[in-house]
Amino acid sequence: MSMWKKTLYRSVCLALALLLAITVFQRSVTPGQFLEDPLPPTLEPPKTGNGVNSNSFWKSSKDTAAPSPVAPRGPQTWDVISSNCSANDNLTHQPWFQGLEPHFRQFLAYRHCRFFPMLLNHPEKCKGDVYLLVVIKSVITQHDRREVIRQTWGRESESAGPGRGAVRTLFLLGTASKQEERTHYQQLLAYEDRLYGDILQWDFLDSFFNLTLKEIHFLKWLDIYCPNVPFIFKGDDDVFVNPTNLLEFLSDRQPQENLFVGDVLKHARPIRRKENKYYIPTVMYSKATYPPYAGGGGFLMSGVLARHLHHACDAVELFPIDDVFLGMCLEVLGVQPTGHEGFKTFGISRVRSSRMNKEPCFYRAMIVVHKLLPPELLAMWDLVHSNLTCSLKFQVL
Repeated sequence: MSMWKKTLYRSVCLALALLLAITVFQRSVTPGQFLEDPLPPTLEPPKTGNGVNSNSFWKSSKDTAAPSPVAPRGPQTWDVISSNCSANDNLTHQPWFQGLEPHFRQFLAYRHCRFFPMLLNHPEKCKGDVYLLVVIKSVITQHDRREVIRQTWGRESESAGPGRGAVRTLFLLGTASKQEERTHYQQLLAYEDRLYGDILQWDFLDSFFNLTLKEIHFLKWLDIYCPNVPFIFKGDDDVFVNPTNLLEFLSDRQPQENLFVGDVLKHARPIRRKENKYYIPTVMYSKATYPPYAGGGGFLMSGVLARHLHHACDAVELFPIDDVFLGMCLEVLGVQPTGHEGFKTFGISRVRSSRMNKEPCFYRAMIVVHKLLPPELLAMWDLVHSNLTCSLKFQVL
């Protein structure tokens, strides 16, 4: 065989082998496997506004964003088994860092420590047909609040209505913030969990700044153990919730929507007064306003959006205020939270002494109202569910 024929023969064989290899590669490797850290999918902003249809308080407009593609699944079990995490020494010698208050220095030094081991887990909560997952942020010492919620608006149900699955309840906790209390309270919490089986607990200290850890830990847990739940209500342990109104609001919603609805704040400015609980120094956030966010006292979101939030939050540095942090994650996704007048996370009236804040006829018309302590919640629950006669029909415009 002449030299040029041999060369041509080898070229043809090489081309066939290369074509075969490419075909096998394309069929066996997904984009998520090829890219070790795929970027979170970008969602189209929803087309809903903040207005509420006065002719139908709960059944507001269906102008929602198109369904989003399903986010890739992560690990199938909680995969964090160690909490060994040291401070970021690169920050400690910076002049701007030294000028911060001690709690901000501690937050920044450990901000890279994002996930911690689980101490109490209940993956069985989402077995079967679950329509609504009710999730409440709590702390280990506030067992009285959890007990009242179990007796009232957090009571579980096997059906949320005709054709809808169960309502399940979970409480999110860290560990006792005081070392001398930790062993005692942990034993009490373990007993409480044996009674009710509704506590998720992680091995980080319960503190105001660590509420953001609660957000990302729950979103990761949801992605692992509860990926198919249609809707999630997430709130504090000092709010009043009207389950009837909440379920009525969801009756014409679709799980594929980019639903995130609550008491939305827009153009909120960072507080620069050091004596304020929500003070944020300029070195931590220099912009004039926060992105739109829902007050953390209580909000609703679809399960699809929650899974996308889990991945989006991985791209956002932890922030001391959990409500604002979720707003930052929504901004990454291009999703605007929707305001609704049924969510009152600052009270029915922002004037705390107003009689409206104690009027049961208002509570009967709302979805979420903040804030009530256990005796107040029990009393208001009984009033709202009594033979209450309201002289006026309350309508939100």
